[in-house]
Amino acid sequence: MVGPPSTLSSSATPTQKTLYTQQSNPYSTTTSRTSFERDGLLPSNGAQALSTSNYAPRGSSLALSPAPGSFSSNLRSVPSRAGSALNINASMVNLERLEEDNDDGRPTEQMISALRESLNREVKIKEGSENMLEALNTKKAKQTKEQRHRVEAELNSSNQKIKELRYQISELQKPKAPTTPTRNRMDSLFQSSSGLRSPQSASRSVVGSELDELTESPTYALAEILQALETESLMPDDYVGHANKLVELFKRHPTLKYDLVWSVFGLRMQVMLLSESREVVAAGYRMTRYAISDINSLQKIRGLNTDYLVTLSLIKERKADVEREQALKFVRAFLDVKEGVKEISKAVVRTIVSVADHGEDRLKAICIETLAEIMVRDPALVAASGGIRTLAEALGEGTYDASESLTGAFLFLLDAPRRRQYLRSGYELEVLFTAFTDSLFVKENILKQNSKAISHALRSWPGLLTLSMYNFRAIKSLVTCLMLPNQTIRETVIDLLYSLLRIKPPFWATSFLAGRRLTTYGRVATLKSTSPKAAVQPTEEETSEKNFVDHYTALLLAVLISSDMMPSLLQVTKDADNSTLRRKTTLLIGEVLKLASKLLPSTWSSDLQLLPELFAAASHFGDEDRFVATGTVYQISSVSRTLYRSAPSTTTALTRSISTHDHLASLEEQPKNNLSLSFDETTFRQLLVETQVLSSTNPQKWRWEIILRIIEGPLLNGKRLDEAIKASKFIKRIMSFYRPFKYKFAEVRSTRMTQKYVKVGCALMHTLLQTTEGVKYLADNKLLRQIAECLAQCDPTSGLTALSPMFSKERLTETLCSGYFNMLGTLSGDPKGLQMLDRWRMINMMYHIIDLKQRPDLIKLLLTNFNYSIQGHPRVLLSKALTAGSKEIRIHATNVLRKYSSRSRPNGQANQGVSDSKWAIQLLVTQLYDPEVEVCATAIKILEEACNRKNYLEYIVECRPALDHLGEIGAPLLLRFLSTSIGYHYLDGLDYISNEMDDWFLGRNDTYVGVIEASLARAFVEIPEESSSRLSMDEEAFEMESDNDAHVPPHFYRELTRTEEGCKLLREKGHFEEFATTIRDYGMLSDDAELILKVKGCLWAVGNVGSMELGAPFLEGSDVVENIVKIAESHEIMSLRGTAFFVLGLISRSVHGLEILSEHGWDSNTTTMGVSLGLCIPQDLSKLFSFQPWKHERVYDIPITEEQKQAVAQSKVDDDDVNQRVLDLVVDLGNTVLTKRAYGELMQIKSRKVPGFRQPQLFRKVMTLLECHNFRLPIRRFVIDLFDKSVMRQIVLDEESSDEESNNGSMNESRTERQRSVSNVSVSTSAQGV
Repeated sequence: MVGPPSTLSSSATPTQKTLYTQQSNPYSTTTSRTSFERDGLLPSNGAQALSTSNYAPRGSSLALSPAPGSFSSNLRSVPSRAGSALNINASMVNLERLEEDNDDGRPTEQMISALRESLNREVKIKEGSENMLEALNTKKAKQTKEQRHRVEAELNSSNQKIKELRYQISELQKPKAPTTPTRNRMDSLFQSSSGLRSPQSASRSVVGSELDELTESPTYALAEILQALETESLMPDDYVGHANKLVELFKRHPTLKYDLVWSVFGLRMQVMLLSESREVVAAGYRMTRYAISDINSLQKIRGLNTDYLVTLSLIKERKADVEREQALKFVRAFLDVKEGVKEISKAVVRTIVSVADHGEDRLKAICIETLAEIMVRDPALVAASGGIRTLAEALGEGTYDASESLTGAFLFLLDAPRRRQYLRSGYELEVLFTAFTDSLFVKENILKQNSKAISHALRSWPGLLTLSMYNFRAIKSLVTCLMLPNQTIRETVIDLLYSLLRIKPPFWATSFLAGRRLTTYGRVATLKSTSPKAAVQPTEEETSEKNFVDHYTALLLAVLISSDMMPSLLQVTKDADNSTLRRKTTLLIGEVLKLASKLLPSTWSSDLQLLPELFAAASHFGDEDRFVATGTVYQISSVSRTLYRSAPSTTTALTRSISTHDHLASLEEQPKNNLSLSFDETTFRQLLVETQVLSSTNPQKWRWEIILRIIEGPLLNGKRLDEAIKASKFIKRIMSFYRPFKYKFAEVRSTRMTQKYVKVGCALMHTLLQTTEGVKYLADNKLLRQIAECLAQCDPTSGLTALSPMFSKERLTETLCSGYFNMLGTLSGDPKGLQMLDRWRMINMMYHIIDLKQRPDLIKLLLTNFNYSIQGHPRVLLSKALTAGSKEIRIHATNVLRKYSSRSRPNGQANQGVSDSKWAIQLLVTQLYDPEVEVCATAIKILEEACNRKNYLEYIVECRPALDHLGEIGAPLLLRFLSTSIGYHYLDGLDYISNEMDDWFLGRNDTYVGVIEASLARAFVEIPEESSSRLSMDEEAFEMESDNDAHVPPHFYRELTRTEEGCKLLREKGHFEEFATTIRDYGMLSDDAELILKVKGCLWAVGNVGSMELGAPFLEGSDVVENIVKIAESHEIMSLRGTAFFVLGLISRSVHGLEILSEHGWDSNTTTMGVSLGLCIPQDLSKLFSFQPWKHERVYDIPITEEQKQAVAQSKVDDDDVNQRVLDLVVDLGNTVLTKRAYGELMQIKSRKVPGFRQPQLFRKVMTLLECHNFRLPIRRFVIDLFDKSVMRQIVLDEESSDEESNNGSMNESRTERQRSVSNVSVSTSAQGV
């Protein structure tokens, strides 16, 4: 192409293609990187090495470089070969020799000339190698593998030599410092990676003293760096090195950027951003990004014409990705400043949109993320720039991996009417469903990606309300996809339904899906559900409180049912070819029926349970399809029956997955009513034979389920146990298997499948303790003696040591050795077992182990598995750990008390009450005075759970805990005290109630809104499935997580309304009437954020008061329920509708509140006793989902200022005819029909070397056109490439020549000093490639 060099093509000079590599010291292999080296843009050599290894189309031998899709701020070079350090060392020796020769007075011109010749030769070799690699890349990789490796090795060698030669030339050209060595002082201060570093031991003394001296004056260091950047004839790597030092200085002294003199710093920034070296420009962006401090600094930066520079950097080709990446980070830094989004120009956003629209661009994903962040802060800017369409397409195509975050950005806009106007009514979310409905172009990865985004949308109020518009059009289209004969779509939709309804498959689901029958699982589930059922005590009123997640799930289930979900699922069971899919769908139907009976009102669930379509098909006796329908009826019946039986087992398994002695304690509480106790002798012996224990010594061949059945059944009879001991080897072989020094049980890997051995071992210990024969046999057996010896190996006072102790940390983690502590825990729950432990001195050893600071894992195992139900040494050990252990142990020991404080463990019906938990509550009250706040907070949470029972709460109040020193941490427990008259009078005596009531009324009520919304946000996050197959025995499995508790956080007015005294005080204060008035007067506002927060706080206060039976008079005396229903059904803010919906659920928990809601068309599910579960939904869903399409604010409707209108109008006209034609052709490039013709004509105009392409005025007009119209990225690049590279320099430096048509000679003569400093960068760089 004929004509002057262009702005973008100038970066493709041979010099800029040069690959630099980082200098390294031989000591660097033994010393760790400093923090400055880890985060830094290394000189152009390192940056180019990264750029080549990451972005170049040809292969690269730098294996340690980041992945191609990474977006890292660390631009770091990687050594290309092992000998680089030696080569650099040799080059430094040569430099020293050259300096010595120079000191002797010898001329250096000959040396520089020789080095330049060598440099030119190596550059030619390098370019030839690059061309060869590009040619090899077009061929098959296998055929050219060896040749490519040789070329890459030669290329790396040339790169290394080029770097060494350039470094030597630059060192020879530097003037000698006459006095103070400034460069060395700066290097020692920042330890720059561009120079050699001394070993750590040697540099510590030198750097330490100078560091202390210079860190006292960071402004001095800043001045030196800026002065160094002003030096003429700097190499690109010098610019990058100084920029890195400046960034490190800003990191060390964050306040320094507030003192910058922008007239000086801005000039240095412009010099670097105008450089032809991509690495220098990237370093300039990074340096400027770290100099951003506030909105004023952003305005000053934009005043330096950085918008043009950023636009030009972003549209460059792929080889300039190092520059483009830093330019995009520079734009993203605006978002970190308050109101910084207002300083992002529309031109820059347009450019980012064009990059995001470009399919093969590496920066596409981060550009989409940047647009989403800008859209959240300023939706009008993104809408005016055409970015919303780009984001919607990225969401619908499923190509953007973080689809949930992008969906969240759209949901944020949909929530409020002011933000919602920039979106089309539901379109942006409905594009997610096109991957399901377009069955001809199904891609599984896109289906999975979009299903995650749909799940995220349907778990939020804006998403649910938007997708339910147009009579549930979007949700019905998703459900209807089940009718399509496509297995991938059906499986994805069914998995999505499982996720949305929060259905966790039962333990037998895997075997059922594989084709196994359900009869066996039904019997096992029934057997498991007998004992735990009796062990769980009912809490008084808290058990009837369903959390908000269940309330939302009930509404979502009603929406899906009304969208014809059940007929679609039944259709899948009829015509699905895959048996696994049919069974999975059948299981889903059973779960839906079960869920509907629990969550939905009877008016919804009664018709659903009948399955009229299925039974109608099964009753057509003349049709062969009735056999399929009949089989489906049978399968659904079996699944429903098995789900009913296994429900107690699954809930118990969630809370007690590991603690085996919990199950054994329940055996104590309820005697086994098992028919196996009455086995005759023949049946008993037959069972012994079936276990395979008598016929084989290999434990893997034993049938452990039968062994467990025998141990928990017949062996509880002393006669049968004596027979198994003396007449057979059954007990002997099992006990031999568990002996530690037999290395059988102790060597088994710890997995979920091998936990059956631990369970059988604990059951065996429990069974042997039940009879005299068993106690005698266990006392005489070697098992306990060997366990005691293993425990003694961990006791430093025992004198026993072992090279590899049985209870080492590795063994306890990887093997079943931890199971011995479960067995010891079983023994500790029986007085006879404690005597055996004391006989073998294990109790003494445990006292010593508790004092060990080196083995917290062992202490946790002991504390977790002990049974503290009886008075004795275990409680003393626990008390010692609670007070004398480390912080970690104290927290763990406090958590151990949870199951003993929140539920009693009676041995008979006469001992019901709090007596069995007094000791645990007393210890927890003691923990409230622990010096560590975390320990106190843990005790507070456990005591708060215990307060769910009235008798427990009264006893905690009797302990009179002092909570003043805990502040906000103890507030929830104090609120619990209000729920009883005893606690009310106790707190009233402390003058707590009146102060707290005023505090809540004046501010805490609004703060509560943030607390409960955060709680709901955590609860709505989907819990990931466990992927680990190994079961660690030292995990805190017994701990019930309360951080993700989705129940109502304690509310002051709720607890106050529990008592007559509290209701009287509330009535006297008149707070409820104030709340009702606020809701009535300001409930329908949607503009004032402060008033909306106030209304939300009043809603939660009214809901909590109305949820109590004593709060009925307050509801009856006002029309507040009617106003809340109005908000839920017709408010403009979607999230406020959701708040009102949850508040109505709270109100429906009281009988009187449910009666009021039924008058307004809302209904709730109740128990068989008529108690409301608080899950109210409207009988007519169209009342709640009543959103109508809103007016869409189009791009052309967005208002602009008169100044902007005038600028756009002026950009389309020009006095010069050629310039006018150029402007018209640029506009035509946006028309797909006229693009080709306009492209060709613009090329012809450029070939004529018209003066317009050197005029800044025309360039500004073209940039305005690019800002106002939507152009693809290649078109933008082509248009900018038409102009001469000097135009940008004139615009940025505000040094436009009066005679723009003058030749280059006259322009050079009239250059100012600032222009020379800019041009010298390019001249010195281009000179290297000559």
